[in-house]
Amino acid sequence: MRFEWNEEKNRENIRKHELGFTEVQEIFNDPFHVSLLDTRFNYFEERWVTIGCLKNGMVVVAGHLYLFDENGEETIRLITARKATSKEREQYEIYGR
Repeated sequence: MRFEWNEEKNRENIRKHELGFTEVQEIFNDPFHVSLLDTRFNYFEERWVTIGCLKNGMVVVAGHLYLFDENGEETIRLITARKATSKEREQYEIYGR
C-alpha cells in the first residue's frame, strides 16, 4: 500500500490539527480501523473516511481517496486528518473492536 498527498495540504493540516500525514499513515495498519464511504457531499470523486488508532494511542479520523493504477496497485491519497471527537472515539470502540 502506497500513500501520497499534496505537501501544501500536509503543512496546512499540521498547522491546523497538529497532525502530519506521515504519522496518519499508521491508522491503516491498525487491525481495527474502519473505513466508510463519505456520502455527506457530492465531491465528484469517491471520498472515504477512515478512523483508526496511532501507535501512541491517539484515535484519528482521515479523509482520503483510494486510487488504483493500471496494475491494480493501491495508493491512498490523504486529504485531511484530525484527532477524533469523543463521539467518533466511541464509534471506533463499538465498530472497530
